[in-house]
Amino acid sequence: MPSPPPPIELDGSYGEGGGVLLRTALAVSSLTGIPVRVRAIRDATKFPGLNPEDITLVRAMASLTQAHTEHAELGSSQLLFAPTKRPRPLNERIGVAEGEDGPGFANAPLVALTLMPLLARTGAYSAFTAVGETYAHNNLSYDYFENVTLAALRRFGLYATARQTLAGFGWGARGQLEIEVEPSGLEGLQWQDRGRLLGVRGIVATGELIRTIGQRGADHLAALADSAKLPIEIEAVEVPSKGPGAFVTLCAEFEHGLGGSVAMGQKGVRMEAVVQRAYQGFMEWYESSATCDSHVIDQLILPAVFANGPTHLSTHRITPRLLTTVWVVKQFLPLHLTVRGRENEAGTVTLHR
Repeated sequence: MPSPPPPIELDGSYGEGGGVLLRTALAVSSLTGIPVRVRAIRDATKFPGLNPEDITLVRAMASLTQAHTEHAELGSSQLLFAPTKRPRPLNERIGVAEGEDGPGFANAPLVALTLMPLLARTGAYSAFTAVGETYAHNNLSYDYFENVTLAALRRFGLYATARQTLAGFGWGARGQLEIEVEPSGLEGLQWQDRGRLLGVRGIVATGELIRTIGQRGADHLAALADSAKLPIEIEAVEVPSKGPGAFVTLCAEFEHGLGGSVAMGQKGVRMEAVVQRAYQGFMEWYESSATCDSHVIDQLILPAVFANGPTHLSTHRITPRLLTTVWVVKQFLPLHLTVRGRENEAGTVTLHR
């Protein structure tokens, strides 16, 4: 790498003001070789400063790019990250060390997702283990990751697979995913409209619970789908786990679109209510004309940025997370990357050079 420019300075409280700003900054810095300094990390959240998941990613990316770091400590409000090498392939275990940074708070699918754009550009094959929660409230979950996120990335030409060997339900869980990433050349997506429906899936995952709970969820989902004349393939699966948990995922794939919705079971909440919550969230997107739901669209910004050719995507709801992701990218790169629409309303994302 040539001598790096001065670091990009970012206010970590901007926009969503949480983890997505830091993750995006680390990924773009690693892919471009441009150093970054983030201040006021997670300042817009209840728990400011670097958390164990952040530390896990900083260490992994620093190892991949031989980056120089400063203030990479738990609770730190700032971080300097300065890569010195192009990303290398990854073949190791990634997760919060037991007893080092407190509970194993890391979202395994999210950690894997953040690393994938780097690994796809190494020119070599990567195979690694991601440790952490695999089913989480208000965070990326395994079944959505496998059926929506990875399917969408493959449309860009980023080929990766995930296999859950141990489920981790909720905060502090230590589930395990086996991830493989191929060297990939990315091409932009022109999703002007959805095109033909290819399939709808419903997955009711349970761990360490009696089998009838998952089956009740599947039966209720079948009844909801039947009343809406929704063509759906439903699966009730029992996943290996070290603790009890339940999770519902609905997803749909179109010729030019992908999306879904999830809901996590809670103690004292009937399985039917969990299914109902996931179903309502799914139908909010499914009955719109948007090509992407409000979660997957921000996961596709980095692949779009580093792909050849233009990209056009639409969503049924613009989120602060999406706007923050776009803002961070534009601090590094002079791109024509535009979000049209207001926050919490439908809109589009377009990118061209």
